[in-house]
Amino acid sequence: MTEERIRQVFTGAGAEGQVHVLPIEGPADAQGERRAEPEDGPEVAVGADTPVVIASIFKVLLVLEFARQAAAGQLDPRERVRVTAADRLGGWGTAGCLDDVELSLRDLAHFALSVSDNTAADLLLDRVGLDTVRLLAASLGLERTRITGGPRDLLESMLAEVGARDEAEFAVRYPALPDDRKRRLAVLDPRHTTASTPRDITRLLRLVWNDTAAPPEACALVRDLMARQVFRHRLVSGFPDDVAVAAKTGTLPGLHMEAGVARYPDGAHYAIAVFARTHDLAASRATVDAAIGRAAGIAVGHLRDGGHRR
Repeated sequence: MTEERIRQVFTGAGAEGQVHVLPIEGPADAQGERRAEPEDGPEVAVGADTPVVIASIFKVLLVLEFARQAAAGQLDPRERVRVTAADRLGGWGTAGCLDDVELSLRDLAHFALSVSDNTAADLLLDRVGLDTVRLLAASLGLERTRITGGPRDLLESMLAEVGARDEAEFAVRYPALPDDRKRRLAVLDPRHTTASTPRDITRLLRLVWNDTAAPPEACALVRDLMARQVFRHRLVSGFPDDVAVAAKTGTLPGLHMEAGVARYPDGAHYAIAVFARTHDLAASRATVDAAIGRAAGIAVGHLRDGGHRR
C-alpha cells in the first residue's frame, strides 16, 4: 500500500519519515466562493500525529502573524529595522551580512521565508511578539504545536549544552561529540523545543491557502513569500516541472523537513508535510532530500488516483 511504499523510500535513504498529505481548496475565486472542506477527507498519513521538531517551518506561523498584524493596522510593514553585528546569527540573508543593513519589516518576512534567514526571523519575532504567535497557533486549532522561541533561543540552547561560548567554539566542540550525545540535544527532541505534528502543519497550510487563517491579504502574502523560497531540492524534486510548489524547509543535525503546497495545472492543490530523521548523523543530505520529494510525490499521486493506488 501507499504508506508502506513511503516507508520503504525513507528506509532506502537511511531514515525514518513522517508524512501527512491532503487535498485542499486553493484561494477563493473572484466571487469569494469556496466549497467547505471536510476534516475527515482523503489523506495519506504516516506517523501524522506523532510530535516532530519543526525547526524553521515555524517561520510560516511567524510571518502569518506579522501579515495578520499588518492587515489589521497594528504595525506598518514598511517600518525600518537596522540589523547590526549583535543581531547576526550566521547563514543566509541578513544573518550572514558583513556590515550593518537596514530594511523593512516586510523584507524581514521576505528573507525569513525565501532564504530561511534566522536573524530576520528573530527581529520579526521581537516586533510581533512570541506570545502573539503562540496565541495565533492556538486560535487556528493547532493543538499539538508549541513554539518555544526564535532561532537565537535554539542556538543558545545548543551552545549551552555543548559548553561553547560562541558559534566558532561550537563548530570545534560539536563534531567531537559522540553521536548518542548529539542526538540528546534538546533542539532535536520535540518534547523540549519548538514542535508540532505533520497533521497540525497541513492544517496550518490549508487555512493559509483557503484564506481562513487570517484576512485574505495576509494569507496571500504568506503564500507569495513561500513561493519565493530558493531551496528547490526537497519537495520540488518529487514533482513534474509544471507543478508549482510553495514551501518552507527546516534543517537541524539529523533532521530534514519541508512543508508546502503543490499546485497542479488543473488547479488541484495539496498540502504536504514531510519530516525525516536519519539514523546516521553523517547521512547523505542529497539522498534524504530526494527521499522527501519522492515520498511527497507518491502521496500526492495516490490522492490524484482517487486513493486507489496500492
